[in-house]
Amino acid sequence: MVSERSGAKVLVASNRGPVSYTKGDDGALTAKRGGGGLVSGLSAIGPDAGAVWVCAALGDGDRAAARRSGGHLDPADTGGQPVRMLDIPADVFTDAYNGIANSVLWFVHHMLYQTPLEPSFDDAFRARWASYEAYNAAFADALADEAAPGAVVLVQDYHLTLVPGLLRARRPDLRIGHFSHTPWAPADYFRMLPDDVAEAVLLGMLGGDRAAFLTRRWAEAFAECCVAVLGAEVTRDGDGGLSIVHEGRTTRLGVHGLGADAEFLRERAHRPDVDERLAALREQIGGPDRKTIVRVDRTELSKNIVRGLRAYRALLAGHPEWRERVVHVAFAYPSRQDLEVYRAYTDEVGRLAEEINEEYGTPGWQPVVLHVKDDFARSLAAYRIADVALVNPIRDGMNLVAKEIPVISEAGCALVLSREAGAYAELGEDAVCVNPYDVSATARALHEALSMEDGERAERTKRLAAAATALPPDRWFLQQLRALEQ
Repeated sequence: MVSERSGAKVLVASNRGPVSYTKGDDGALTAKRGGGGLVSGLSAIGPDAGAVWVCAALGDGDRAAARRSGGHLDPADTGGQPVRMLDIPADVFTDAYNGIANSVLWFVHHMLYQTPLEPSFDDAFRARWASYEAYNAAFADALADEAAPGAVVLVQDYHLTLVPGLLRARRPDLRIGHFSHTPWAPADYFRMLPDDVAEAVLLGMLGGDRAAFLTRRWAEAFAECCVAVLGAEVTRDGDGGLSIVHEGRTTRLGVHGLGADAEFLRERAHRPDVDERLAALREQIGGPDRKTIVRVDRTELSKNIVRGLRAYRALLAGHPEWRERVVHVAFAYPSRQDLEVYRAYTDEVGRLAEEINEEYGTPGWQPVVLHVKDDFARSLAAYRIADVALVNPIRDGMNLVAKEIPVISEAGCALVLSREAGAYAELGEDAVCVNPYDVSATARALHEALSMEDGERAERTKRLAAAATALPPDRWFLQQLRALEQ
């Protein structure tokens, strides 16, 4: 009986957990803790909240840790946070994570398909979709097992869209919410998915009491999909609140615009390792009077790094006065290199940066300083010296880089921002905004940003930083939790 259960009062479910493990040659496991909004949020509710984090084992080290602990990780590895790590079979996980979540759902929501050739939903896709269903079912089973009567469950992101509905069937007593960290595709694009799959994704999320998004735009797009695919009804209250009514159930929609953690960033950005990398970057830039255009991204297809480099090349071609006076500090950290299309994209970024340096570089000036090895301290160093921040994604759920750079830029920075980033809703008024596909217009925006008067740039940066930190990670998490408990 549910009434006889004990268990967690608050549960979080996400693909990646707060800790990962590497396995040494001798079989010993080394734990490494992560950060982010969920970690901050769970810390904010305190150790007495009875919270459990359910996540998947991502690699061999994680699987070994999950097996050795029976799935309940050693609190010494997790900072005291109770964590249940699911040892999902490696082939099922790979098909669900790479085959569906990253290669289908991510591509749909970021509108990345080259539609004359892809997608092609064949028997191989159906096999991968079955793995996605099994992966989501494993989470639903674990959450049902761990939850106390009437517990609150926060399910995270596109990896776990089916979980709310599956969990509702297992535990109708729970309060269930889903949060999407990605954009949401417009209905016409979303319907590219096979009809039954599109329905399953939407019905899965509507199994929750709430479905929440980073911006109002993405919430409205989800509502549009529910109407187009399911024939659902959208209701709006006097305060602009959205709800989806379908088959006798109502799911409220919410918007929680995740912000930057100003306190953490400002403290972390002035530690000795950041100072060391700052000195090295200044040496690479090669002159105290040179301006910097900074970008920090993973080589994720949606981040639009290649068009950004092309825009910088167009700036140097069209405005020769900037030659030897500006350096593009571009950090492009390899992402999803187990997928061929990502490897090819990463290679193109490197090739184009080298081409620009060969075309315009001089003995005393390297136009593009490209780094491809992930280094958080070096990213923070670049934030500190940014005169211009270039954030031009094709499409992005939010983009925290756009929020982080104004917080710690020392002299103030002009933000060149894609109108397709979720952050545009909060930052667009004080940014130089661009159509991410328009390379010529982006080059003009870079020129405008570089030419901005110091006073105006400082005032804009102050307003950008205030907007960027309006909902820091701990408050972002607590806001969702409280909304779900109402």
